[in-house]
Amino acid sequence: MLCMSFCLLYSVTIMRYFRVLLLGLVLVSGCGKNPEQIYSSLPQDQFIQVYFNHRLDETNSYQEPYRQLERSGDNLESIITEEIATAKRTIDLAVQELNLPLVAQALVKSHRSGVKVRVILDNNYSRSLSTLNPTEIAQLNQRDHLKYQQFQQLVDVNQDGQLSAKEIAQRDAISILKQAGVPLIDDTADGSKGSGLMHHKFMVVDGQTIITGSANFTLSGIHGDLDNLATRGNVNHLLRINNSQLADLFTEEFNYMWGNSGNPQFGLAKPWRSPQEITWENTQVTIQFAPTSKKRDWQLSTNGLIAETLAQASQSIDLALFVFSEQKLADVLQQKSQQGLEIQGVFDSGFAFRDYSEVLDLKGVTLPRDCQIEANNNPWSNPLGTIGIPLLVSGDKLHHKFSVIDQQLVISGSHNWSYAANQNNDETLMIIRNQTVAQQFMQEFDRLYDSADFELPSRIKSKVKAQLSQCK
Repeated sequence: MLCMSFCLLYSVTIMRYFRVLLLGLVLVSGCGKNPEQIYSSLPQDQFIQVYFNHRLDETNSYQEPYRQLERSGDNLESIITEEIATAKRTIDLAVQELNLPLVAQALVKSHRSGVKVRVILDNNYSRSLSTLNPTEIAQLNQRDHLKYQQFQQLVDVNQDGQLSAKEIAQRDAISILKQAGVPLIDDTADGSKGSGLMHHKFMVVDGQTIITGSANFTLSGIHGDLDNLATRGNVNHLLRINNSQLADLFTEEFNYMWGNSGNPQFGLAKPWRSPQEITWENTQVTIQFAPTSKKRDWQLSTNGLIAETLAQASQSIDLALFVFSEQKLADVLQQKSQQGLEIQGVFDSGFAFRDYSEVLDLKGVTLPRDCQIEANNNPWSNPLGTIGIPLLVSGDKLHHKFSVIDQQLVISGSHNWSYAANQNNDETLMIIRNQTVAQQFMQEFDRLYDSADFELPSRIKSKVKAQLSQCK
């Protein structure tokens, strides 16, 4: 019976059936104990390659360097370190969080060989946790204490409960960089307490190649947690883009934050820039960096660019989002749905059903908070049955921030679809028009969609009922 239910997922709609055929989907024979789908390997574009750490295809697998597990997927850390190794002149890295020892070691090797290496981190992650004293450790909140435990587990190679100088030199990524003298700053370098978040996830090598996407350079962001061997890392992607004009725009963003003009600028202190369009061969990329002041017209912001891109859709919109809390974007989707477009989505279970989540609107649900309803709340009168939560191992998050428009246009970057990303954080938003790249993202979307649960969880139904009863 379970086998039959699972297999029926593949015939959700005729359109999806033909799309699956186009992508070359192959099913493992039968629906056995682990009925995963195996996808055929798709071609990569010459200038933009796409990598997914949860990819399931015929050829992509690797052995993790820290847990020594054989697993499917693209080794995103290897993509990063291989690109670092190619550097001859410069490496500019801006990422919210970095704790991967092999990445740190690769950066140090390039630094010592004469490559100019610069690193920018968010201030919450720029201090080596090995420098915390017992009092500071005891004062950590629950989330940060869990991070410290995971850090200790990664660095404590012999698992004796102590972090030796040798272990720190081998496994503490921040300490590895600082001990080697790699230039490193965070978003307090401007004299502030930090921007909303320095949320970028990009690296530029030799002013030519960009590595960017949704993944932080961390164990949980790429491989999985040491204390939960079932995890495979938060569901993420990286792109490797080879284009000097686009690299120049990323370098400009980096230099504003680094302070090449003599004054580091983060968040709203950076000058606002309109979307820039780069076209080459069979590719068009539009890029804009956040944040945008609320004093400017919303249409000029990164969320405004997302809305403009969604408005171009004529057939379908597919969403794979970690956080979706921007009401105006939900309203654009409603307009497209009313026009008859097919809208499908997969969302992270940890954020999808919070009271501020627009997933609730798409589901036609109102969830008051302390008897207060979000301003401009707009639950759909014709809710979508094509919005779901993909099946993931507990501990893994759906961390993507992408959408595919008409199966040919991709929205990607570090940018969550939220107010904070739009008006507080340092973020990247890219719109990529490239058929080969779009097919890669469509295959990833289909993989997540085909395991999704489309029912509103019973706990949310109960919570809605309780709130409505309490608030009358």
